[in-house]
Amino acid sequence: MNDKQSNLTRINKAVAERGGYSRREAERLILEGRVAIGRQKVSDLSIKVKEGDELFLDGRALAKRDGQYTVIVYHKPKGELVTRSDPQGRKTVFDGLPSRFSRFIAVGRLDYASEGLLMLTDAAEVADKLMRSDLERVYNVKIDGFVTPAIEKAMSEGLKLSSKAGAHPLNDEMIGALSPFAKWRLEKNHPRFSRLKIALSEGKNREIRRFFAHFGRNTLDLKRVSFGEISLNALPVGKWRFCSKEEYRFLRRVLNGDREEN
Repeated sequence: MNDKQSNLTRINKAVAERGGYSRREAERLILEGRVAIGRQKVSDLSIKVKEGDELFLDGRALAKRDGQYTVIVYHKPKGELVTRSDPQGRKTVFDGLPSRFSRFIAVGRLDYASEGLLMLTDAAEVADKLMRSDLERVYNVKIDGFVTPAIEKAMSEGLKLSSKAGAHPLNDEMIGALSPFAKWRLEKNHPRFSRLKIALSEGKNREIRRFFAHFGRNTLDLKRVSFGEISLNALPVGKWRFCSKEEYRFLRRVLNGDREEN
């Protein structure tokens, strides 16, 4: 690949990074004919742009970010969807956040019945790198019934799923196999309910719920309390905060490390 080719970026990626949109949202805006390179409107997703090209959305310039971004931490309550809108009219995380964050991108997801730490950012590149990272996501989990030796073995060695138990009713995805948990600690083991702290280094759709459903256990409560070095701490349910200076330093180390590895 020559230098000129390496400096080209696919237009949906450029719009996402400069405008703080997800790739899917950027593609929709392009296909709707709302994006222009200079004065020329475009609707072809195969187009690539140069670093110095001026991009416009509805006549408004999409300025190059120069590495600046904002990340917030939100304590997502149960009963909110991590999506922009819901056809059924259910509440989303953006209903619980100030309107100035309406274009922010969620770093991963928490399902409707789960709560806890959710990060959001105005930079698509940051969201993408954090979602693809192997940073540990730590959860407090409550299930009904005992944690058996078979469950303990599967947490340490991994599990092959034979059904969609624990999946969302409208989701027909088969995961197949689950990797061992990065870490786990049994905090209470009781015939009525048990409590665990679980760390995952990757996230699959409803992974923890599917894992315990395989053993006939319902997940009664699931709360994410940290993502890497960013923790929920005492942030109340339904409240948000900006990342601290220490947390931004951690994010810069993670993002710089990704760039060096690539």
